[in-house]
Amino acid sequence: MTASSEAFVRGVQLRHLRCLVAVAQERHLARAAERLALSQPAVSKTLAELETLAGARLVERGSAGRRGIQGFTVAGEQLLAHALRVLEALDASAEAVMPASGTRPQRLRIGALPSVAPSLLPAALAALRERLPALQVQVQTGANSPLLDALRAGELDLVAGRMSDPQLMAGLTFELLYTEPLALVARPGHPLAGGAPSVQEVLRHPLVIYGEGTIPRHHTESFLSGLGLRLPPHVTQTLDLSVARALLIRSDAVWFTPVGAARDDLESGQLVRLAIDTAGTDEPVGLLLRSDAEPSAARQMLVALLRESGKAQSTQSRVARR
Repeated sequence: MTASSEAFVRGVQLRHLRCLVAVAQERHLARAAERLALSQPAVSKTLAELETLAGARLVERGSAGRRGIQGFTVAGEQLLAHALRVLEALDASAEAVMPASGTRPQRLRIGALPSVAPSLLPAALAALRERLPALQVQVQTGANSPLLDALRAGELDLVAGRMSDPQLMAGLTFELLYTEPLALVARPGHPLAGGAPSVQEVLRHPLVIYGEGTIPRHHTESFLSGLGLRLPPHVTQTLDLSVARALLIRSDAVWFTPVGAARDDLESGQLVRLAIDTAGTDEPVGLLLRSDAEPSAARQMLVALLRESGKAQSTQSRVARR
């Protein structure tokens, strides 16, 4: 062990590690301070102490008052992984030596993209509930990047989502479950339903699309670009599937969406898929896990169930491409 390593081991305290984890979870110094019941200057001081001990910058601060967090450096990501393991081991030790305090309910925290959750999660979660009736399950939906941040920070146990840029995949693993294409979806009786419309005709109608920075949005823009087209200004951006569905039912809007997000409504006839070829828009969907996390029995069981659900989705997606 080098002299600098020895100095780090002697100097680092649990408060330093808790501070680092809170900053990773909140991505904001003031919110991290609130989580830790400290002042924001105290959090900044603790973080600075940790960076001095580590001999490296750990966090990239934002410009707005330096309270926002743009991200973690490579050294910060590495230390965060170790900090999470230390705190998780401490929690496990406390439960082992103080059983009289009562057992903590077993909990599983799941993140999922809004476009993935409706088709992939319900069957797996229902089967999981039958096998582990006392399990506490939390499901959080959101855009891919925030979900991966939460997974990396230890706030989620797994994410059903999409592989991201390499720099956002540090410390994470990705297992492909299936791929699915984009679909152009509308209400039954829509002026373009039942025929063979052109994409140009679609663009004359109100559009519902995913927000900027999301993979479905990227594929939508790439699909149009390949045809020499671009999104018109009259669009509604939303990640909320219930809002998108309600807009379609009540108007002549057309929704650019991964087919899995609308599968239940397509199968029930509540919505219809327009006859437009979207070959080349397939998006990979898979499981993302923290590579250093100890797998719980509940997580392993859900992963197995999601693999089975993924096989069913893969079959349905192949049918959807025809």
